[in-house]
Amino acid sequence: MPGTRIAAIGHYQPARVVTNAELETMVETTDEWITQRVGIRERRWAAPEETVADMAFAAAQDLLDKHPFDVTRIDMIVVATCTATDRSPNTAARVANRLGMEHAPATIDVNVACSGFPHAVALAQQAIATGSAENALVIGAEKLTDFTDFTDRSTMVLTADGAGAFLLTASETDEMSPVVWGSAPPLSDAVRIEAAEGFKFAQNGNAVYRWTTRALPEIAQQIIAKAGLEPTQLDAIVLHQANLRIIEPLARKIGAPQARVATDVVESGNTSAASIPLALSKLQDSADPLKPGSKALLFAFGGGVAYAGQVVTIP
Repeated sequence: MPGTRIAAIGHYQPARVVTNAELETMVETTDEWITQRVGIRERRWAAPEETVADMAFAAAQDLLDKHPFDVTRIDMIVVATCTATDRSPNTAARVANRLGMEHAPATIDVNVACSGFPHAVALAQQAIATGSAENALVIGAEKLTDFTDFTDRSTMVLTADGAGAFLLTASETDEMSPVVWGSAPPLSDAVRIEAAEGFKFAQNGNAVYRWTTRALPEIAQQIIAKAGLEPTQLDAIVLHQANLRIIEPLARKIGAPQARVATDVVESGNTSAASIPLALSKLQDSADPLKPGSKALLFAFGGGVAYAGQVVTIP
């Protein structure tokens, strides 16, 4: 069976930067309180008219601008999102149309909330491995501000908007490990956007924190082992950018002190399924990107409570 590699990475963020100081004018909070609890200093909010599909397309276009690729060769588009407001057509179909595709790519939306992106990557990887696709565009895109309770200071300081994208392609060698994925059904409503609560993002923060600190280090070790690596062989750790106070201790417990740890949450906030590709794309656009061939752990967790991760090779 063919292997899979990442051919290109891209991202998009809305223009509006919202600082903690601005949030102080909206709800009873302070910059110090936000920084101490979640580590976020600013985040991006989309314009009212800006949609999840708009941001998904913009991330795809950024990827194609950096890595020109014939879109007629893309035979699968998978979009991870939990904030698209339309039931049909799905976001992936809208992206295909915006890219001017006139052929017949498979278009699939995946809703696994914050862990949606590595789930989507795994689905595309499996399609490539079985010959159902050769080139797949995988996008994480969220507009969490459409579902934010701006009266709840514990959640409104977290949420942000944005998108990130990978282009996956078949290769002679597999440059991505098999996915490790699963869920914790007893905690399925710990992070939620439900009709009963007016479709507003809500969570049991204490339960989520306890579960992440107890369960995630072992799961991360399973992902690394499935890649045939030791933690000391990782070059980077890109976790779901949920909360800096979760990212930092989890990264330490993984046992890879040499690895660079993505902390884009500080300036981008929590963008749910968009956070991993967004953080990695921004890192690769920085003055000090990861070198080609670097091994990066991608690991996300969140609503469900679901999790997924894999180790990938940086293009």
